[in-house]
Amino acid sequence: MNTKINPLKRPSVLEVWLRDVRVGTLTNLPYDRNLFVFDEAYVADTNRPTLSLSFSDPQGGLISNPQQVTARVPAFFSNLLPEGRLREYLAERGRVNQVREFFLLWLLGVDLPGAVTVQDAEGRPLPPPDASARDDKGVRIDEGVFRFSLAGVQLKFSAVGQPGKQLAIPVEGRGGHWIVKLPSPRFPLVPENEFSMMKLAAEIGIEVAEVGLVPTNEIENLPEELANEKSNSLYVKRFDRTSDGGRIHIEDFNQVYAQFPEAKYKRFSYGNMAGDIWRVLGEKGLTEFIRRLIFNAAIGNADMHLKNWSLIYTDPRSPQLAPGYDFVSTIRYIDDPAMALSIAREKDTKKLDVDLLERFAMKAGVPTRMILDTALETAEKFVTVWRRMAADLPLDMEMRQRINDRITYIPLTRQFGTGSVTVARTAEQRRQRGRPPKQMRADRPR
Repeated sequence: MNTKINPLKRPSVLEVWLRDVRVGTLTNLPYDRNLFVFDEAYVADTNRPTLSLSFSDPQGGLISNPQQVTARVPAFFSNLLPEGRLREYLAERGRVNQVREFFLLWLLGVDLPGAVTVQDAEGRPLPPPDASARDDKGVRIDEGVFRFSLAGVQLKFSAVGQPGKQLAIPVEGRGGHWIVKLPSPRFPLVPENEFSMMKLAAEIGIEVAEVGLVPTNEIENLPEELANEKSNSLYVKRFDRTSDGGRIHIEDFNQVYAQFPEAKYKRFSYGNMAGDIWRVLGEKGLTEFIRRLIFNAAIGNADMHLKNWSLIYTDPRSPQLAPGYDFVSTIRYIDDPAMALSIAREKDTKKLDVDLLERFAMKAGVPTRMILDTALETAEKFVTVWRRMAADLPLDMEMRQRINDRITYIPLTRQFGTGSVTVARTAEQRRQRGRPPKQMRADRPR
């Protein structure tokens, strides 16, 4: 007999754990209202691990007010759930309405991104369909329920094993040190695109996750409809897992700003991020942020929204910038020169020059010289590395040409790409003419 959750059975309570610390509870109340409450012991613990900077006040204290929303769970938890086709796929397999996030979180709570886990307070698992059950299309479900959540839109799976030897999807999708991102039926060579951009980023000194390519049909235990796919998939090493299976806490910047996933392009800018990174992470975090910002502008990545930047808590209380991920040259598929978020109220990369970066530093309240030096160094390194590596990367001619065009489109890279007077020299000439770059309000993290 196929057992289903009775949505009228109220209330249901989920425990929220951060590694081995119980942080609080999520309660599903009548009319699909969901309430998150911190545990008193967690609130009282002055050495408690950080769940999210969104729960911190300006003095660093915990904002412990209960959070109540309707059919959705609070924004921090909503961002732990996948989006788009992946969400539909997992909800369908688990017989859960994807709109009812409380139950989707219950289904996927054993293997969420980072170190957060969610479990039923009474120890009840969400019942999977039995072996004879069929989905809405009449397809028999024999593989069990994939109980993992990899936040994002692209269809991807958590995988175990070792690249080059054997990669496999666990029977129930739990665990694994790798993420396998499948090829897109709509856009050509997306795995090859991301692989190439990540390799370029690493070559110019940006910290990125380990990546590689594998023929999709060599990955074991993929769903039947994907098992015969011959093109490549991308594998990415999970930086939120340790070699012995432990979990490392992470949060993306949409969680930091307490926004629901669909708001990842809204309300906040790269200037907001720069100011907050400078305040919390200092010089190391800010220079790495600027490297990634300039690099993604140079490759034509118009999708570096808030969910594509994360913090990682190797220290349970203090974050640092997580390794870079999801670097894709979107100009191969969409003719859009804009960035996902704004720099000093500007998104068009045709205006990405020294003047714009000076205004950006001023508005963000960060050191102007640090911003300019890092941006110019990154732009020069990118042009040099691209010229050296482009021919050996698994990219088609259209992709290569689009990035070549991009180098001449952006003022910051054009100076290095054409052999004319460099932006660095131009900036120095401006200073010599008595027009120094605008300086920030403080010279160290606040």
